[in-house]
Amino acid sequence: MAPLRSLVAAGHEVLLVVSQPDRRRGRGNALTPSPVKAAAMQLGLPTTDRVDDVLEAAADGAELGIVVAFGRLIKSNLLDALPFVNLHFSLLPRWRGAAPVERSLLAGDAETGVCLMALEAGLDTGDVYRRVATPIGGEETADELRARLVDIGSAMLVDALASGSVRALGMAEPQVGEPTWATKLVPEEFELDWSRSAVELHRLVRVRAAWTTFREKRFKVHRIRVVDTSMEHDLVGTVGNHSSESVDGLEVTCGHGIVQLIEVQPEGRSVMSSIDWRNGAKPHVGERFGAFLEHREQPGTE
Repeated sequence: MAPLRSLVAAGHEVLLVVSQPDRRRGRGNALTPSPVKAAAMQLGLPTTDRVDDVLEAAADGAELGIVVAFGRLIKSNLLDALPFVNLHFSLLPRWRGAAPVERSLLAGDAETGVCLMALEAGLDTGDVYRRVATPIGGEETADELRARLVDIGSAMLVDALASGSVRALGMAEPQVGEPTWATKLVPEEFELDWSRSAVELHRLVRVRAAWTTFREKRFKVHRIRVVDTSMEHDLVGTVGNHSSESVDGLEVTCGHGIVQLIEVQPEGRSVMSSIDWRNGAKPHVGERFGAFLEHREQPGTE
């Protein structure tokens, strides 16, 4: 939404906005437009979910197509009809693909950024017109980082087109370095493996609410804090010795280090502080998260 609004505010004429089809969302299961389509409608811009309609826009005088997190490859016939650029939320060629923001967090990257690149048939392989790097905050979530990158990218795009001409983009430079691939996230990645390090689990929860089990029920974890990175533990996922004294959260052992649960969501409940959950559930020292799942997966157990 922000790039579209920024372009309109800067005085650029937008002939057509292509977004994903309306989807059923919410409790009423009503058809709802994508946020981009909703913004376009508010701005009085024509919209479509048919990518081939770009051909008609090109015939009507469109000079440039701009792609932002569209999630679909642009076909070669469209690329032949109109030059395209793409706002990509990574420092290419690192993290080409579907989930660059999330993969940069999971990998523990110190920085990421935004590239304005020429769109071509390959996946995120085009030459780069402009790039801006930015550090990743130690507690920054994927949603927070993405919102910041969108703001950076919107400003970059408006600045690049300040003269009102495609020629204002200047010369693009080839990507340099070994590509890495930001593959699509899958639900299985978000099960908390307590044998991993506290730092790795912290990154995972910052990307999206992760889950484990407790007392034979699914248990979501929305926010955690790393409190130790030095200690190694054999019996992982256990409630720590000092949990009952903690005023901030519930401490849990990891394969390497200790994390403190801050916001959690027991099965069938709303998100709550771990203190409120602890006061009700009263987990005892040494009780384990994930134990029931491990028990189920052992063949021959009863």
